[in-house]
Parts: sequence; C-alpha cells; structure tokens
Amino acid sequence: MKINVLAFGIAKDIINGQSVEIELEDGMDVQSLKASLCNKFPEFNKLRSLAIAVNEEYQRDDFKLKEADEVVIIPPVSGG
Repeated sequence: MKINVLAFGIAKDIINGQSVEIELEDGMDVQSLKASLCNKFPEFNKLRSLAIAVNEEYQRDDFKLKEADEVVIIPPVSGG
C-alpha cells in the first residue's frame, strides 16, 4: 500500500518537501512506517522523538495503517 505522509518543521526539511509517499505492505503499523522513514531519510535517526498522527489523532507504534489514512509526522518541538 502507498501511504502519503505530510511533514512539518524539521521533518519537512529532512524530506525536502511538504509530503512523501512511502510504500508499505498491507497491514503494516506505525512502527514500520517510522522504520521506513528512517531508512529512506537517515536524518530522522538523529531526532530524539518522532510522533505520528493518523487521521488527526496521535497513534502508538502498534496502530495498523490503511492506504487511505492521512498521516502526519510530528517532529520534536522546542521553544520558549
């Protein structure tokens, strides 16, 4: 299945754009997506955290993805 992933902040810089399409096997979970992103874009390995939202809700690593899901990378946030 193809998953379209939207990115913001540092994640947008890492993928060099607003979105990227990732190919996963059917039934894969958020952890598999994170691993795929880290393989394709090694800079993600340098981040201390990387959250994923699916259909506007934060999801745990064991959440199963479907092709029509809206997936967003939530990079670490800092500021004051």
